[in-house]
Amino acid sequence: MTLLRCAVTISLLILAACSGTPRPIVDTKGVDMARYRQDLAECQEYAREVDIAAGTAKGAAAGAVVGGALGAIGGSAGEGAGTGAVTGGAASAIKNDRERELVAKRCMRGRGYRVLN
Repeated sequence: MTLLRCAVTISLLILAACSGTPRPIVDTKGVDMARYRQDLAECQEYAREVDIAAGTAKGAAAGAVVGGALGAIGGSAGEGAGTGAVTGGAASAIKNDRERELVAKRCMRGRGYRVLN
């Protein structure tokens, strides 16, 4: 069980570390680049407020509960919980990373930029 916990923890840490700073693709034709850089930095700061680590941990916990329950039916609650934790954590990390990206894009659009992606 200790090896399983280590694997789950490492997987979640790797997923959380993969979350970079979102950078929307913006049409910069006719844009004041100094102002653009300032606005982008501010929007990225807002996007960083999305708490990926907490969301990943909650997803892992929920996945562990569901996986443990399903594993108990099949006779291997521990294995099911581990699989559920990794799956739930990964799904939550991806969802939260997308949320960060959406926050940055909405912010830039709100400031009048033409976001292409």
